[in-house]
Amino acid sequence: MADKKAVWLVALTITALATPAAQAATTVYEAEHATRSQGVVESNHDGYTGTGFVNYDNVIGSAVEFTTYTSHARQHDLVFRYANGTTTDRPMEITVDGTPTTVSFGSTGAWTTWATKTLTVQLSQGTHTIRATATTAGGGPNLDSLTIANDVEAPRPRDWSTAVVDSTIATRPATSLGLSYTDTLFLHSVYLVHRRTGRYLDYLKAWGDARVRADGSTGNPYNDLDSMLAGNIFLDLAQATGEERYRLAAQRIRDRIATYPRTSDGGLIHNVAFTGQLWADGVFMVQPFLARAGDVDTATQQLSIYYRHLKNPEGLLRHAYSEHTGQSPEVWCRAVGWFGMATVDVLRHVPRTHPARAELMEIVRHLADGYRRFQNPSGLWFQLPIKPDLTGNWLETSCSSMYAYTISQAVEQRVLSPSYLRVARKGYRGVLSQASIGSDGRTAIAGISVGTSVGDEAYYLRRARAVNDFHGLGAFLLMNEELGLGPK
Repeated sequence: MADKKAVWLVALTITALATPAAQAATTVYEAEHATRSQGVVESNHDGYTGTGFVNYDNVIGSAVEFTTYTSHARQHDLVFRYANGTTTDRPMEITVDGTPTTVSFGSTGAWTTWATKTLTVQLSQGTHTIRATATTAGGGPNLDSLTIANDVEAPRPRDWSTAVVDSTIATRPATSLGLSYTDTLFLHSVYLVHRRTGRYLDYLKAWGDARVRADGSTGNPYNDLDSMLAGNIFLDLAQATGEERYRLAAQRIRDRIATYPRTSDGGLIHNVAFTGQLWADGVFMVQPFLARAGDVDTATQQLSIYYRHLKNPEGLLRHAYSEHTGQSPEVWCRAVGWFGMATVDVLRHVPRTHPARAELMEIVRHLADGYRRFQNPSGLWFQLPIKPDLTGNWLETSCSSMYAYTISQAVEQRVLSPSYLRVARKGYRGVLSQASIGSDGRTAIAGISVGTSVGDEAYYLRRARAVNDFHGLGAFLLMNEELGLGPK
C-alpha cells in the first residue's frame, strides 16, 4: 500500500524440526505447497510425506520453485526427496538464486520407492529461491520435498516480541523513524510490548521528541489515510507521558478528518489525489484511532460504508473500490488483514447497545469464515488468498499475522466461538515458521510482501518478498502480544 498510484492495476510450507542450540538443524519444504509450473499435486503413490507430491508434466521446462530461508551463511545440503518409476534418468536443472546446476534423478525402481538426491551449495543468511526444472521431454521425477540441512539454529527466544523489538531498535534508532504508517505501526506495536514489559518508553519518547512539536504539529498535512495511523502512537504517548503535545497532535488528525474529502456516500477516500477511491487498507489507519479517541460513530460508519463496497461474494473483500470503475479485480491478503484488525479493534470500544455493533460483528464473522476456509495447511495464507491453487501464488507473513490476531481478538470478545482459536493458533505457528535468529543474535522475519498498491493478479504475485519489512514486524508484534504469551 505504500506505493501511491491512482491505478487498478513460492508458496511453501516450513516444518522446523525441534533442534537443540548449536546442533545441525533441518528445514523441510513440502513440494505440494511450492510454486508449480506445468505440474500437478497428486497423492496416488504411497510413501510421500506431507499431503502429497508434485507430478511434473512430461515436458521440458516443467518446474517446482521453493522460497527458503537459512539462518547462517555456510555450506548447506539441499536434499531432494523423489521417486522415478521409469527405467530412465530424469535430470533436472537445480537453480539456486539464479545459478544453475544439472543433477541426475535416476530410476528408483517404482513410483512408491522414494530416494534422495543431495546438492551441496554455499548459501548466505536470508531468503533464497531454489527451482528444480525438467531438462528432458519426460519431465521431472515425482518430487516430494526439499530439505535444507546443516543450518545451525540459535535458541528460540521465550519472548518473540522483546526479541524482535530489541533486534530492530539495535539497527533503527528512534530518530531514524518518521511518520509513515509502517513506522508508526511499528511504534504502536512497541508501545504494546512496553505496556507489558515496562522496557521501551525511552525509545518511544526519543521518537516523540524528534517528531512532535510543543503545539502538536508534525509538518504533516494529513492528505492521505496512511499518514493518520500516527494518531495511535500519539494517544499512546499522551497516556504514557501526560504531555499535552501528544493530545494536541491527535486532535490535529481529528480536525483534519472533519474536512477530509469523501465519496458521495460519506466514505473517507484513501488519498486526496484518488477521487472516489476506498481502499481496504485505509480503515486500520483511521478507525481504531477514532474509536479510541471517542468518536465511535464515525469509526463504525466508515467500516460499514467500506464493507458494503468491498465485500466479495467469493469470500473476504476486494482490495479497493472506485465510484467510477467499481471494485478492483483482486482480493489481496494484507488489505483484508488491515480490515479485520480494524474491525476487532473498533469493536473493543463499541457499547453493546450501539446500533452498529451487530453489523460489525457480522463483518468479523464474514472475514473469519474466509480466513478459515482459505488457510493453507502450513497455517499461513496466500498473497492472493482465495486463489490457493494459482501458479506463482505464495504464502505471505504479514497478512497471516493479521488474520491470526483478528481471530484471536474476536474469540476473546465473544464475537466468534472458541472453535476458531484452532485457526488462530495454527496461523501463529505458521508465522513462527518464518521467524529465526541469526548468528548475530538478531531476529529475522521472512516472507513479507513489500509496500503494495492496487493491481491485477500478476502485479500482486510479482511483489518482492522481504525480511524484516516493517509491514511484517508491526503485524508480527501485534499477533505475538495477542497469541504468543500463553494459552488464550
